[in-house]
Amino acid sequence: MNRVWQVWKRRWMGGRSLLSLIFVGVLGLAIVLQGCSPDQFRTAAAQIPRLVISELSDPKTFNTVTNSESNTTLNLIYEGLVGQNGETGELEPGIAESWEISDDQRQILFTLRPDVMWSDGEPLTVDDVVFSFNEIYFNENIPSGERDILRVGAQGLFPTVRKVGDNQVEFIAPEPFAPLLRYAGGIALLPQHALEESVNTTDEAGNPVFVGLWGTETPTSQIISNGPYRIARYQPGERVILERNPHYWRKGDDGSAQPYIERFVLQIVESLDTALVRFRSGGLDVLSIPANFFALVKREEEKGNFTIYNGGPALSTQFLAFNLNQANRNGQPLVDPIKSGWFNTLEFRQAIAHAIDRPTMINSIYQGLGEPQNSPIFIQSPYYLSPEEGLPVYDYDLDQAKALLEQAGFQYNSRGQLEDAEGNIVRFTLITNAGNKIREAMGAQIKQDLARIGIRVDFQPIAFNTLVSKLSDTLDWEAHLLGFVGGSGVEPDGGRNVWSVNGTLHAFNQDAIQGEPLEGRVIQDWEQEINDLYIQGSQQLDEEERRAIYTQTQILAQEYLPFIHLVNPLNLSAVRNDIENVRFSSLGGALWNIHELKLARSS
Repeated sequence: MNRVWQVWKRRWMGGRSLLSLIFVGVLGLAIVLQGCSPDQFRTAAAQIPRLVISELSDPKTFNTVTNSESNTTLNLIYEGLVGQNGETGELEPGIAESWEISDDQRQILFTLRPDVMWSDGEPLTVDDVVFSFNEIYFNENIPSGERDILRVGAQGLFPTVRKVGDNQVEFIAPEPFAPLLRYAGGIALLPQHALEESVNTTDEAGNPVFVGLWGTETPTSQIISNGPYRIARYQPGERVILERNPHYWRKGDDGSAQPYIERFVLQIVESLDTALVRFRSGGLDVLSIPANFFALVKREEEKGNFTIYNGGPALSTQFLAFNLNQANRNGQPLVDPIKSGWFNTLEFRQAIAHAIDRPTMINSIYQGLGEPQNSPIFIQSPYYLSPEEGLPVYDYDLDQAKALLEQAGFQYNSRGQLEDAEGNIVRFTLITNAGNKIREAMGAQIKQDLARIGIRVDFQPIAFNTLVSKLSDTLDWEAHLLGFVGGSGVEPDGGRNVWSVNGTLHAFNQDAIQGEPLEGRVIQDWEQEINDLYIQGSQQLDEEERRAIYTQTQILAQEYLPFIHLVNPLNLSAVRNDIENVRFSSLGGALWNIHELKLARSS
């Protein structure tokens, strides 16, 4: 859901992409004022080919392993052994020029390209590959979403990674593992020469120094990467500036160095409205178009010299989730026990699902540019189960919602307010990321919808980084409105760190990732069953059997509703016509082949 929503990482839609998806050059010495306006920036950089997009929030880190948010920068500066074709989803040679797979899919032998280098000019070798996996991703003392998906089987064992020769590395899984190639090949490689000391050295708390390395305060010259770009400059609150990696391995058909676009800039904007203004004034080259922008932007398509691409249903999910975590931390419950009792009542969640008016949400907020979403697996996946094939759905039905609540012991007082059996008025706080107008509108509608069944919702859009901290660190939240995006695309195992009971994206019942350990965490039977099915799905090599397994996971997810899925929007993006070689798709977005893109504009 190509790198794998990599923790709250590349998969949480912080209004971004995502998964969103996805989808920047160095400003020369002439640009020395960090406080310059966008217009000054464009003027000063006018002679240098550059592509400019927007992000809703500053990056929290430039450490690709510990990163826990959507971070387009990291997608552009790091690569793994293989790449993914953004149109077909097929894996293609990358830093590994070829590979051989055993019949039982337990062993993969990768052959690396000769003369691949890191952004500092040091050679990228088999030793870097072995170091990246054995010392970093498999290191239990380094938090990483990649580690979740690399675990094989019920015991959660890691593959063996070993050097075979000067240009060959072998991965051996302890048992058959269907997505081994996609995962082993798609995860970012790290430079041993720059990071080995930090991995083997601990701080005062006993953690590897690596965990705190390459934060946003780190001089950009110290951050070593291997992708098409490298970080040139970071101006907090304004922009991240990427420059072409002079040591990048790809070459064009004529032998010319790729990528062709010298600079890539991510402007930090406070809202999607600001991004729209920047795009309409020519300050951005690519704009992901939420439904509420579509009519306005479409009218300006010809005049603005851009094209709106429609990739079909987006590879993303939008959902409402309740905090089902019944654990304590330092003797205090994470969730008010009264509210936790509501949230952990199945009929309560089912009633909420019936009470949300998704048809109105699609027609008014999405202006008809979307469809109801019911499954955590993307519709493009061959493992997707449709409602016609037996996937449970929750149509808008207020009478059914009220009946479910009363069945569970809730009741209405004389003012029409919903109370539980002890007389507590049902009221909870719903959070989402501020600046995403679509999400803010969805939250406002959910508040209105649930008021119709007597529930008061305190809706609070908050800063994305604050939201991520709540969901992954403090765990002090009641309900959130968010989404996953991208992941491993059509491969359902990309969601295993969501459904694994100890996964770093198990958002509705998260175990402690940082801070004090939890006490008394409860794992429900259905929760464990989905966990086990995902393990079985990763081990099954027969495609028909795999589909049967993921059919069961989708049915269980819809029966027990840890995520109440809402709307699957169309993937729409506006792209300037002077950007050549665009091959837009829902799977890859506009920039998946960034190395091939060219700018036709004159200086």
